[in-house]
Amino acid sequence: MVARRLPQDMIRSAKMSRQAHAMSGNSPHSRDIAYALHPFTNLRLHESRGPVIVARGDGVRVYDDGGKDYIEALSGLWCTSLGFSETRLADVAADAMRNLPFYHQFGHKAHGPGIDLAEALIGLAADIGGPGMAKVFFTNSGSEANDSLLKLVWYYNNALGRPERKKIISRVKGYHGVTIATASLTALPHVQTGFDLPIDRILHTGCPHHYRFAEPGESEPEFAGRLAEDLEALIQREGPETIAAFIAEPVMGAGGVIVPPAGYFPKIQAVLRRYDILFIADEVICGFHRTGNPFGSQTFDIEPDMISVAKALSSGYLPIGAAMVSDRIYQAVADHSDQLGVFGHGFTYSGHPVSAAVALDVLRIYEERDVAGHVRRVGPHLQQALGRFRDHPLVGEVRGVGLIGAVELVADKATGRAFDPARKVGPHCAARAEAHGMITRAMGDAIAFCPPLVIDESEIDEMMRRFAAALEETWRMVREQGLADA
Repeated sequence: MVARRLPQDMIRSAKMSRQAHAMSGNSPHSRDIAYALHPFTNLRLHESRGPVIVARGDGVRVYDDGGKDYIEALSGLWCTSLGFSETRLADVAADAMRNLPFYHQFGHKAHGPGIDLAEALIGLAADIGGPGMAKVFFTNSGSEANDSLLKLVWYYNNALGRPERKKIISRVKGYHGVTIATASLTALPHVQTGFDLPIDRILHTGCPHHYRFAEPGESEPEFAGRLAEDLEALIQREGPETIAAFIAEPVMGAGGVIVPPAGYFPKIQAVLRRYDILFIADEVICGFHRTGNPFGSQTFDIEPDMISVAKALSSGYLPIGAAMVSDRIYQAVADHSDQLGVFGHGFTYSGHPVSAAVALDVLRIYEERDVAGHVRRVGPHLQQALGRFRDHPLVGEVRGVGLIGAVELVADKATGRAFDPARKVGPHCAARAEAHGMITRAMGDAIAFCPPLVIDESEIDEMMRRFAAALEETWRMVREQGLADA
């Protein structure tokens, strides 16, 4: 039976009707609602609320299409480390585009920007984890970098004749990306629910948030020790011969800006070494001076076998990420590729020459301007400014390091009791901050701060003033609705 086809004029008329309805006024606002599918957004709510259309940036501020300024307290998405107006990078991108707008790295091909950037990254990471990193594989995002590292872990164990070693352990509230594999590592419900995730081979161990998960009277070192014991118990239950790797952010970002408790990573690493389990350091947010060192691994005495980076690698100006591995892993992978005839992994845009050229100049700027030194100088100012909110009746905990931090809102300050997530107190506070000209992000009821690394003390103070106004308005709403304990 031949399916009945509608006349072309009927199809055209229906299409025009939908467009006319969605695009009344033909404004950018209405066109966005008509056509864009936004990430991490309530799509039905977006149909009525619509977007904030960001038109331009300058330093630590962005401006909407009506001219209103916002301090970008989250560096866009944890990434715009050099602020929003580094014209030097625009010039580098234009020169690179004119010289070599595209080339790949497949089949023994290379280009100058990719070679130079790989050398620079290995130079930065040469002493991390004892022998340091030895090789770089380029990606286009942190998700791709972590996804590639998972594949490398499996490839590595196959190369060593250990096909049973395939399980990866991540942590509750960890964030490692949104591909099928990395979203399985990301132990946050909104990333997995509805997507048939997690996949198998992925395990989760405890979240290192002392404030929220420590037992009464348990010190930070004791809490860290218990988490290490829990990790070892998980390994024993699953079978040590089946566990391939453990992945962790030095500071957990999207899970709530969770700083590890004292002694945590040395205790965790001791367990991993006991069972020959690889350590993957997810440096996508912490990398490139966010914590006051080139890598968060240096701040927290982590000795990883593999590292993922992205975001601040290019200050977010162009998409690029990287997966770095130690020589031990590289040698096994290289031998296996020789046996198989090819290393069958890669992306069309891996190490794109324009992105690589921009990232290389970002690394030069970090060095020339002593960005690490600047973070060490102004980071304490941010932490002290955040610390002033500890006495606020709505604030349960303030935490952070360097130029990253969070303020957690609670229903009961004495006990730390959290609000019912359905009341969306954190998102309300973030919305009020936006109304006062500060863009941030609520992870549940934790309000995040991760400003561009170029921020100065006066800009930090202005950011705090805007947040204080939002916090007071949120406190008023909480009291009016009877959401907090007296």
